[in-house]
Amino acid sequence: MVKKLIHVEGLVVLFVAMYMYYINDFSWWLFILLLLAPDLSALAYLLNVRLGAQVYNLFHTYAVSVLVTLIGVAVELDLMYMIGLIWTAHIGMDRLLGYGLKYSSSFKETHMQKI
Repeated sequence: MVKKLIHVEGLVVLFVAMYMYYINDFSWWLFILLLLAPDLSALAYLLNVRLGAQVYNLFHTYAVSVLVTLIGVAVELDLMYMIGLIWTAHIGMDRLLGYGLKYSSSFKETHMQKI
């Protein structure tokens, strides 16, 4: 049941981020272009597993993406607002699909498996 709730939560976050993006009439080309950009953080795994997990998790936690979104709104910087929404949508999409935060033991070991 908990795992299903996280999937539903991801769906809701994805739709809310996309809806906010839509009502602000932001560029959908930029959305499509940047939607998978947070996954580039996985390149840190080339250095070592522990650092890879830390960098990946930093780019896949709502705390950071929502903070970027809120700062973009607060300072009225549309580009930052767009990036924050796209980033948040990405994390929601990941949770919807069952991808989670990584443990430092292995790239394939995530918090979603522990639930």
